[in-house]
Amino acid sequence: MGVQAEKIFVNLPVKDLDASMEFFTKVGFVFNEQMTNENAACMVISESIYVMLLVEEYFKTFTKKEIPNSETSAEAIVALSVNSKQEVDEIVHRALKAGAQPYNDAIDHGFMYGWSFKDLDGHLWEVFYMDESSFSQG
Repeated sequence: MGVQAEKIFVNLPVKDLDASMEFFTKVGFVFNEQMTNENAACMVISESIYVMLLVEEYFKTFTKKEIPNSETSAEAIVALSVNSKQEVDEIVHRALKAGAQPYNDAIDHGFMYGWSFKDLDGHLWEVFYMDESSFSQG
């Protein structure tokens, strides 16, 4: 059997930690205050998925690489699976209302529905619903 990690922590550089926390709170996320300080905030996605929002200078202490310019480059797309098409729309609408920029239009493939936005720092977020019952077991 392959690797069986218990949790994932995605680390993202941010320019203004307070503004990012306010933005993601408006989107509907909560923060683990025990793992939050002036350099980093631990955003809870689920019981086993977290996003660490790290002030850029602090983020740089973890890597020798340059932080890409998120207006012209994409290092990753954070894709979040949710329970319904309605939930996809609700999350993206809250993000847009909180100051996100639209990225891709909503895409409906029948068995899968997704919509994406760009957060305050230009990171890409894809929120999607997938009807796994449409996949055959064969």
